[in-house]
Amino acid sequence: MFDKLTQKISDALRVVSGKATISEKNIDDAVEAIKMALLEADVNLRVVRRFINSTVEEAKGERVLRSVDPGQQFIKIVHDKLVSFLGGNGAAGTGAKGDDTALNLRGPDLVSSVLMLGLQGSGKTTSAAKLALRLKKGGRKPLLAACDLVRPGAVEQLSILGAQVGVPVYKEEGSGDVVKVYRGALDWARKNLIDTLIIDTAGRLQIDEAMMAELARLKEAAKPDELLLVADSMTGQAAVDIAKTFDEKIGLTGVVLTKFDSDTRGGAALSLKTITGKALKFVGTGEKPEDFEPFHPERVAGRILGMGDVVSLVEKAQEVIDQKEALELQKRMEKESFTLEDWLTQLRSVKKMGSLKSMLDMIPGMAGKVNEEDIDKAELKSQEAILSSMTRKERANHLIIGPSRRSRIARGSGSSVAEVARLLKNFEKMRTMMKKMSKMGKNQTPPRAALNSSAHRGFR
Repeated sequence: MFDKLTQKISDALRVVSGKATISEKNIDDAVEAIKMALLEADVNLRVVRRFINSTVEEAKGERVLRSVDPGQQFIKIVHDKLVSFLGGNGAAGTGAKGDDTALNLRGPDLVSSVLMLGLQGSGKTTSAAKLALRLKKGGRKPLLAACDLVRPGAVEQLSILGAQVGVPVYKEEGSGDVVKVYRGALDWARKNLIDTLIIDTAGRLQIDEAMMAELARLKEAAKPDELLLVADSMTGQAAVDIAKTFDEKIGLTGVVLTKFDSDTRGGAALSLKTITGKALKFVGTGEKPEDFEPFHPERVAGRILGMGDVVSLVEKAQEVIDQKEALELQKRMEKESFTLEDWLTQLRSVKKMGSLKSMLDMIPGMAGKVNEEDIDKAELKSQEAILSSMTRKERANHLIIGPSRRSRIARGSGSSVAEVARLLKNFEKMRTMMKKMSKMGKNQTPPRAALNSSAHRGFR
């Protein structure tokens, strides 16, 4: 989302970066470039003015102009301002002091309720299921309540999504009263030891009095712990205006932005907190149920400034890579017994972590440097197809793969014999490289090495 903004702000910061001394003119030039970058990113004009004024005021103080490394001090000021404008100074979802991005849920002995609000097409129902999956992975027992009784197919959609993520869905066929459905869901939750009730509500193509009246009734009955507005980030500043209206009429505790992985300019994310006073709590980063992440202001600020987000990358890896398996894999690498079976496992683990583009953007200095079209996804799919066409015996010992086996594997994977031969040759090179790396430093973990080599071969 922030690729263009990252590039432009990085260019602006070069004006002061690395300089032994900086002048007020240097600061003015850098700030002017940052201002233009923010405006081009569709950030609210009032937010841009406030950001620029506060940055200039602090940057022109003697502390910066006379500091040991004024360039780095200026970059830190810009970083801290971005964190503040994005929504806070705590890590999202941790409940740390000063953190308003964490969900405010009760203990497991009580039923917490989360009201999902939004217009039609914003991704509200999908986000409800994604939130349920995230809470389930976090040890809670969620229940989805189908209270969208207006949109045709909404109840059925939630039922399908609930089955997909393994979370029960409460619904009442033919009911026309959302409060009655909510009360039925609450009763079912209490009887089945559910601790979190996620309520999917009706939306409209635009805000109208009938929708607001229904939501007000539901809010009064449920007295929810969280009221989350789901907004489409591709609508830009319209998403901010919608959030402001919902907050004025219903009251919000936070916002969820969908399509955060799109090529939108990022103005909504940068404007929401300042304009509405409500934190951006979650972002949808893809179509899969797992593509739903807490919003970390500090980490996103780091990405915008090209500092990367190694913490999020490690967290993604930990979700899909078993520590015990990783240690066993490292031992096999040291003994040069890393097999094609291991390679296939690593490829599939990388896929579970999300798109290669999003992972590369988390590496310091890589944000905005690689375009989606530069990543050869077809090559990665071809590698997986070739490996999957081999027998377990062949993947365990690649040396037995002679001409006849190569022909069979090529036919089974829809590739050529030359492509199979190239994969085997690359595998031999990778094994040698991994053995050298493991000897150079045993603290380096195999998943990262495999990730780097797999990602490298995904480029043309």
